[in-house]
Order: sequence, then structure tokens, then C-alpha cells
Amino acid sequence: MSINWTRDEIILACDLTRTNNWNGLDEKDRRVVDLSLLLNESPLHPVELRDDKFRNPAGVARKTWDIATQHPDYTGQKTKGNKLDAIVLNDFLSAPAKMQTVAAAIRAEILRGDTTLPNQDDPDTDIEASEGRLLLARHLKRERNRGLRNRKVESVKKAGLPVACEVCSFNFGETYGQRGRDYIEVHHVLPLHASGPTTTRLSDLVLLCANCHRMIHRGNPWLPPKDLKSLVGANAIAAEPAPLPA
Repeated sequence: MSINWTRDEIILACDLTRTNNWNGLDEKDRRVVDLSLLLNESPLHPVELRDDKFRNPAGVARKTWDIATQHPDYTGQKTKGNKLDAIVLNDFLSAPAKMQTVAAAIRAEILRGDTTLPNQDDPDTDIEASEGRLLLARHLKRERNRGLRNRKVESVKKAGLPVACEVCSFNFGETYGQRGRDYIEVHHVLPLHASGPTTTRLSDLVLLCANCHRMIHRGNPWLPPKDLKSLVGANAIAAEPAPLPA
């Protein structure tokens, strides 16, 4: 059974192809064998769906050629990969330093071995993340850390500020009374690949209502909170009724 390559996997294959001057590699190359072993350690695909050819060296080598033939300097016949090959390659060509860091972070996440992906019933399974699903899972785990969220809320209250959305100013307590008091979501503003396995600082978190949180996470790239706030403000001005004639 053929299992489609995910963005995470293609990022790793693209990074390997980059180290080979954007040329495809042979299945006997030690680097290909190592990536094959790494991908077999990844939690991205259920073990029960894999066959004995899953991400074997031959398949990994073929993927490096799928990527290499999409490179703008390649003049030969293109192989048949999938549309993500060209998209990820373009990301590497447009932002090489960032994408190399993303690849390193994904590799480290697999080696850490404790990543739990959201299940299919999770409302965040439709979130798009340019850095892939593994780093997204880490991001969501941090945002759902109740202790971290509570510490952020308490720091805001100690500063004499309202527990309200930092984008649209919605305050659950004002709308829902006691039921909504101190309720809010948090968002980690650092890029997924940059956050690393370090302790999250409260200054890395912003308070968001559920609607603004979903709007930040909708599409790629995710909007910084300040950009979403500007968008909300611009749309509010555009929606104002025209003044009546004197």
C-alpha cells in the first residue's frame, strides 16, 4: 500500500537533496539509509498501515530525485512526484536558512520520540502549518498547557490588565458573567521551528478569544497577532456607515 508523503517528510528529503547540491541520491548512499531509518521512527503514519517497503532506501532515493528534477536548474526529464515536492523546494529556495532550521527541528522532534499527533476528532486537525504536523503538535501541546495558561492569566491580572483578547478586546467575563470570568485561550507567538524544547516565557504568549485564535491559525503563513489586530481594525473602519448628508 502506497502512503503519500507528508510535508514533514518532504522537508527532510528536500534538506537531504540540498546537501547533495540539489542532485538526487542513490539508495545505497548512507545518508539515504539514515533518512529511511529516521522516517520509520516517525509517528506521522500508523504502523499498521505500513508495508515492508514503507520509506525504504529505494523510496527515499526516488523522492530525492522527484525533488531534484523540480529544481529550476534541472534540464532533464522530470519524474512524477506530488505537488508538495515543488512547493517545499520553492520554500527552501526562497528561505533557505529558515527551512534548514525547520528540517533540523523536525529531525529532533522524531528523535525525541514523544510526539502525539492530534486525533481526527480534534478541531485543530484542519490547521495548516508550513513547518509540518510534528512541530504543529508540539505547538498545540504548549498552547493547551493549563498551568502555563493560568500563569499567563495571573501575570496579566497582576499587571492590572483585563483578561481579554489582545486582538479584538473580547472579554468573556463581560459577556458571560461568572461563567466566563478569566476564560481565554493562549497563543505561542514564536515560529514553530524557533521555539525549540526550551521553557516557554510568558512574554512568548498572547491572550486570544477562540475566534481570533482560529483566524491566526487559518492558512499559511500564520498571521502575527499584531497583523490580525490591524486587519480587524481596518475592516471595522470599512464597515462604518457613511455619514448622512448635512
